[in-house]
Amino acid sequence: MTGTGKRHFIKTFGCQMNVYDSERMAEALDAAGYAAADSPETADLVVLNTCHIREKAAEKIYSELGRLKQIKSAREKDGRRTMIAVAGCVAQAEGREILTRAPVVDLVVGPQSYHRLGDLVGEAAVNGRVIDVDFPEDDKFNHLPDRPVKRRSASAFLTVQEGCDKFCTFCVVPYTRGVEYSRPVREVVQEAERLALAGVCELTVLGQNVNAYHGEGEDGTTWSLARLLRRLADIPSVRRLRYTTSHPRDMSDDLIALHGEEEKVMPYLHLPFQAGSDRILGAMNRKHTRAEYTETVARIRRARPDIALSTDIIVGFPGETDADFRQTMDLVKEVEFAQAYSFKYSARPGTPAETMTDQVPEDVKSERLHALQALLAAQQAAFNASCVGRRFEVLFERRGRRPGQLVGRTPYLQAVHADAPDALIGQLIEVEISGAGPNSLEADILSVADTPDLASAGV
Repeated sequence: MTGTGKRHFIKTFGCQMNVYDSERMAEALDAAGYAAADSPETADLVVLNTCHIREKAAEKIYSELGRLKQIKSAREKDGRRTMIAVAGCVAQAEGREILTRAPVVDLVVGPQSYHRLGDLVGEAAVNGRVIDVDFPEDDKFNHLPDRPVKRRSASAFLTVQEGCDKFCTFCVVPYTRGVEYSRPVREVVQEAERLALAGVCELTVLGQNVNAYHGEGEDGTTWSLARLLRRLADIPSVRRLRYTTSHPRDMSDDLIALHGEEEKVMPYLHLPFQAGSDRILGAMNRKHTRAEYTETVARIRRARPDIALSTDIIVGFPGETDADFRQTMDLVKEVEFAQAYSFKYSARPGTPAETMTDQVPEDVKSERLHALQALLAAQQAAFNASCVGRRFEVLFERRGRRPGQLVGRTPYLQAVHADAPDALIGQLIEVEISGAGPNSLEADILSVADTPDLASAGV
């Protein structure tokens, strides 16, 4: 199928992996002849890349489809055809129901089939509505076009692992993304090298359960995530490495040691614990205990004393008592997080927790979440305040809201605002933190003398 002369618009919902998937979908459509559109109103193909993790995820997509229906009708009156595709995890979970509930949709495609997007759009254009939510035997990454070597952001996502075998009782990932699959090291390195040639100096390695990575290595043996990261660190122009999301049970000895041995691995780790009560952790099928989590944290901090931690926490899981919730609060106080994501439990269709008895009332969940978020906000503010007066290398990514301001990220992933020229976008520049707010930092540029191309330009 060719899309020559046509334009596509992709709207992304949810996690970093969906951001990566949307980039790859765009590349697949580019290879099919499509160009990117600035808005749905100017697109011949609109793709919604969906996430099924949060509450009412499907309903938000149907609401979005209602708005797209109006755009599609308006374009049809002008003699312009618009095709609409729903991709991602809601597509995988809802499947044919999307076609039933939303006649405006032409194509439903799951996360394992988006490499066929161009062909599927062509099929739908000729034969009518199409659905593809299979889990094919072949590796979709082998069918995606090579990432083009063209200038892009200095920071990029790189998926190395998909799926999950943990089967937490609240989670849809094993049903929407399938079992764990790790890409071969050779493929990952080739994609990383192409990104580096395009100007990327910070890579965030992605997986639903990324530290369970077990891909075929360059020597034919099975490599761990730690060994893969060491290989990526060998790429000279890659200066920062991150990885997410990790499971506490898969924080292996070599991965923990890596944090103290490889300076390119940033001192920031997202390590969800979800609940502080062993009883609730058992009901969640998390496969770790509170004591195991805190011991893992202690080992990580012994390897890298300056590391900052973030986490995910669910409140109000079925059966959670006040005593269970107090254990979660106590664990947060014990560990101390630089950042955290906290949510009220919401049932995901098809998961075991959906049918559990003893569901917690909404008002109780809301009260607990409010208390937890107040504690987490205080910890984040304290961590940010502790950075004032310190010097960091900041990777500047984009312009700020006011003229002459840039926004970047510290090694700890904090947003930093500084007065600086546009020439510093995409550069790692040393700054001194001059102020701290609850969600971001202010900084002063120290010097660009170590960046010859900028210094010679009089920056």
